Amino acid sequence: MLKLLKKILPDSNERELKKCYKIADHIESLESEISALSDQELTGKTEEFRRRLAEGEELDDLLPEAFAVVREAAKRVLKMRHFYVQLVGGIVLHQGDIAEMKTGEGKTLVSTLPAYLNALSGKGVHIVTVNDYLARRDREWMGQVFEFLGLTVGLNLPGMDPEEKREAYQADITFGTNNEFGFDYLRDNMVLYPEQVVQRKLNYALIDEVDSILIDEARTPLIISGQANKATDLYYAADKAIRRLKPEEHYTVDIKTKSVTLTEEGVDRVESFMGIDNLYDAKNISINHHIQQALKAHVIMKRDEDYVVNEDGVVIVDDFTGRLMHGRRYSDGLHQAIEAKEGLQVQRESMTLATITLQNYFRMYDKLAGMTGTAKTEEEEFRKIYGMGVVQIPTHKPMIRKDLSDVLYKTEKAKLQAVVEEIAKRHATGQPILVGTVSIEMSEKLSRLLKKRGIPHQVLNAKNHAREAEIIAQAGKRGAVTIATNMAGRGTDIVLEDGVAELGGLHVIGTERHESRRIDNQLRGRSGRQGDPGSSQFYLSFEDELMRRFVPEQIQNRLESMGFDEDTPIEGRMFTYSVANAQKRVEGNNFDARRWVLQYDDVLNQQREIIYKQRLQVLNGENLRDLVLDMGKQMIERVVEAHTPEEEVPEDWILEPVVELAQASFAKEGEISEEDLKGLDREQIVDLLYSKLKEHLEAREKEIGTERLDEFSKVVILRTVDRKWMDHIDAMDQLRQGIHLRAYGQTDPLREYQFEGFEMFHEMVHEIQEEVVRLVMKSELDEEEEIEREEVATNQTASSGGSPHSEQEEKRKPVRKAEKVGRNEPCPCGSGKKYKHCCAQSARTG
Repeated sequence: MLKLLKKILPDSNERELKKCYKIADHIESLESEISALSDQELTGKTEEFRRRLAEGEELDDLLPEAFAVVREAAKRVLKMRHFYVQLVGGIVLHQGDIAEMKTGEGKTLVSTLPAYLNALSGKGVHIVTVNDYLARRDREWMGQVFEFLGLTVGLNLPGMDPEEKREAYQADITFGTNNEFGFDYLRDNMVLYPEQVVQRKLNYALIDEVDSILIDEARTPLIISGQANKATDLYYAADKAIRRLKPEEHYTVDIKTKSVTLTEEGVDRVESFMGIDNLYDAKNISINHHIQQALKAHVIMKRDEDYVVNEDGVVIVDDFTGRLMHGRRYSDGLHQAIEAKEGLQVQRESMTLATITLQNYFRMYDKLAGMTGTAKTEEEEFRKIYGMGVVQIPTHKPMIRKDLSDVLYKTEKAKLQAVVEEIAKRHATGQPILVGTVSIEMSEKLSRLLKKRGIPHQVLNAKNHAREAEIIAQAGKRGAVTIATNMAGRGTDIVLEDGVAELGGLHVIGTERHESRRIDNQLRGRSGRQGDPGSSQFYLSFEDELMRRFVPEQIQNRLESMGFDEDTPIEGRMFTYSVANAQKRVEGNNFDARRWVLQYDDVLNQQREIIYKQRLQVLNGENLRDLVLDMGKQMIERVVEAHTPEEEVPEDWILEPVVELAQASFAKEGEISEEDLKGLDREQIVDLLYSKLKEHLEAREKEIGTERLDEFSKVVILRTVDRKWMDHIDAMDQLRQGIHLRAYGQTDPLREYQFEGFEMFHEMVHEIQEEVVRLVMKSELDEEEEIEREEVATNQTASSGGSPHSEQEEKRKPVRKAEKVGRNEPCPCGSGKKYKHCCAQSARTG
């Protein structure tokens, strides 16, 4: 019956593949014709394709011939020929979907096909990888094919100067990491001059390991931040207070939610130590916050599991890949609390200057595609958030790896002992073994046990990731035993040494199930590449985190009553199925959490798009005079409307605030009086004030010149927008942190956040308008004023709240002559302060 239904209702994957097969057959039919071309003729195809595009053909029309050209170029340059299924994968990527291809199927080579085709448009293609090593490797390796065909290739790496980055982005195809592409977007929206922008319009992104970037890292925003001047003493005091607390007596821990809560006795003890009467008093909010973060740092955050301590201080370990996340810091003071816990110098907290999630960054591309070995389990999320389907590409050769049933032990000790016995047994035959662990701590524990047994092995974890490619490359040799955390060498193939296939190929052992099936599948996928033999098996215990969180205690008790002891393993498909169900529940929860984060970030994203769009117009010098006038008119209309309510008769209108605003913003003192406005209706008042504004702006233009006024207006608008936007980001973050409490009042926190965020945004826009008009119209400029290019000295990070990564202070460069305000003279903004203590300082800090 099932077979009959499949014939009548073929699944979507089969339907997509059938469409691709027709195109792939066409590509195959062109091979003899294309292979007959000389090198010069083959290279000349690029110009021919571009000409045909200019004449009206579409990329889809060129696809078969363009793919055939790339295949022939790869044969000549790399001595590699695309398999039929690789052509299919390339077609899927060109269509803006995800190609799921098993490990070893040559995803890197596949990427050359859609990258070349889409680069023909001249709009740029970004090939996105998970780390700098892979970006550099792929640029040097696959870049040869593109350059042979006459395309330019760029490499975008951290630490490059703006000129180098601009050159990389101007190339037809640019390799780089997800973080660096995102950071460049944010930095481009902080500059003061168009020539400082490095990126072009975002056209086509092809993401390698797409599940890692768009799923695992989706909740981690990219943040450009600067340091805030907050005292660090409170972190040390809170740390000392927490060290005096005892588990259960003073605090309780919820393993499922990873939360920790003070008991009443704990609250009393903290209040006594900190010398306060009430920890929950409004005046003690800051102390309460520091205590909570110190508590979390001590109880929830584990050294060598969640973070490591090295010469760089506290460095986060990525939960999904096991990699060290250099430059990332926990948000909301948690990182500082861990520094205090570990006896390190506490770094100052940071303020956010610009931020965007990877989800919203990549959704800005006109077309997005990705490839990975594991994506089908997350297809719903890819479709709903990114509009990408997942197409499973058949393997070039049949997959013959044997995936054995999970084995369950009562305790971790018994499980590890069984793992060591299995390793010893297989190692004795010469079969290579890859052991996957979920934490650094587990990998080092297992390593100690193997050393006791005298079994030589290599350990690959975040502490020695520099040798990652070298260690993984050796993992397929006879007798090799490799212990790896979840990164398991993504992007690097494990090639079997001659004779190893006869021993059963690579055997993969998982020491614990990850909460995501994809991560487990990635580990399994290290074995059985391109039709090689191999096998895999997971060893679990009731002490594993996933089991503790999702397997009810009564099941363990029932098993014990049936004679299940420490040395008796349970094995079977039914048990494996139960674990998979637990993982599905966690994946569903994680998807909901990511979607929830995105819904909140979408509020800020809509505002960001408005600000950045207007900022770009200003940056390009588009209609600056009209923009200042428009800001002034909106300001006037808003103030007049507020003080001329329709329900009152005009005689009762209070017009003094309207006059005061006009005088503070653009008019001379005494130029406009209440008497001038009396007897006029609302529209007439607006028209009168607006005509005065235009009159003064025209006079100012004649006084200092159109070019200098435009230049000055541009700098004023950009600095004002940037400063207000930074404050707004922080205000929105604070709103978001407390908005969930609205649920107690029977209101929807998301709707409240949207409504209040909208109100705050409009308030910010009003403040920008008033400040810009006042500064443009009222600032006193003299002959020697020098308008300088000034860039914010920032620290970069990509954490969930942002903190320092690396300081990139730019030297200030004079550009053109304008007026000069002495440092000790009154500030032209009218604040009454000296210039060096007012706008000069603001300009230096952003």
